[in-house]
Amino acid sequence: MNTPLASPLCAAMETRATRALGIRYPIVQGGLARIARAELAAAVSNAGGMGQIAVAGVAQPDLLRAEIRKARRMTDAPFGVNFPIGHLPIDALLEVAVEEGVAAVSFTGGNPNSYIRRLDGTGIRILVLVAGPEQAKKAEQAGAHVIATVGYEGGGHIGRSDLTTMVAIPLVVRAVGIPVLAGGGIADGKGLAAALALGADGVEVGTRFIAVREAFAHENYKAAVVRASSGDTVVVKRSLGTPGRALANAWTEKILSAEAEGLSRETVLSLVKADANERGVVHGDMENSLVWVGQSAAMVDDVPSAGELVERMVDEARSAARRLAEMMR
Repeated sequence: MNTPLASPLCAAMETRATRALGIRYPIVQGGLARIARAELAAAVSNAGGMGQIAVAGVAQPDLLRAEIRKARRMTDAPFGVNFPIGHLPIDALLEVAVEEGVAAVSFTGGNPNSYIRRLDGTGIRILVLVAGPEQAKKAEQAGAHVIATVGYEGGGHIGRSDLTTMVAIPLVVRAVGIPVLAGGGIADGKGLAAALALGADGVEVGTRFIAVREAFAHENYKAAVVRASSGDTVVVKRSLGTPGRALANAWTEKILSAEAEGLSRETVLSLVKADANERGVVHGDMENSLVWVGQSAAMVDDVPSAGELVERMVDEARSAARRLAEMMR
């Protein structure tokens, strides 16, 4: 059994989010479809954050149950399961999470109300990803315990508002009374410190956790994240009403061309199916695939372990806070 890291540099950092989720540091690993498996979830949780298993990739009840049990063998710390609404049937998968008694679940995309009602009385903590204050209010009213924002800079689905993280955080914090995690463009401890300064209770980090050793991602994908510069991502799927930020390549050029030419919804959907993502995540084809990457990839320059990354982020955040404290004297 692995145990959480204990570093003199990284004493617990308590916020409303850490109290709500039962974790040491206010760092939550994003859902990361087909990438976030038991190994990554357990490694992040062992390091003091909260890891998550993505059901996209283990989207059958028996596979998800096996993945949850595998993670539980690897960590005693809380971890969650991420459910994307509207992309695959999740009712039976949610039942597995309830039966297995996971610590938390998160919902991304779509209306989570019916699923939140199903979780009433289970003790499972509920995190809902939103793109702005109005969605945040609705999620809180539905019964979410924690809100995660996603700014325009983020990878994957970013919402239609185009709010940047810098603007979204204070607006969402002002709109709700429950803990708020900041997401989009955050890849290091300076970003964590900035999010806390803006009123957030922690961060949800996606892109940076692609390039760690435990991530279930092809080495070509990890290398592409490390190589990426600030201009190497594009936003696709605007014509579908579900914009998402991906690595720019030959395939995204094809998607953008189809959208610009006004081709049918069915044509665009055919270009963004799960197999396009799998070609990159699983098989390492970085030109003929749709792989989600945020602008923060430009700040990624190595592939550490997840534990090393969490510890580094906490240390960097503390250093940033000390620097600000000295300047404010």
